[in-house]
Amino acid sequence: MVNVGSLDRSLRFGAGIILLVAPFVPQLASLFAGLGDWKYAVSAAGVVLIGTAALRFCPAYTLLGVRTCSVERP
Repeated sequence: MVNVGSLDRSLRFGAGIILLVAPFVPQLASLFAGLGDWKYAVSAAGVVLIGTAALRFCPAYTLLGVRTCSVERP
């Protein structure tokens, strides 16, 4: 079942890469310094976004009845 469209997939992938890498880039690490260990939760959110983009399936969309994909693939 596919429920993530092309634009949504691209945005998820881009945001996922940023969230995954940003807490560990030295120039951006100061933004996350106040979060302590929560910076790992930010990275985990990035992994989830990348995973949903790769699989083209979002469980939250299923619960909410949202589809950004116009045609379902077999």
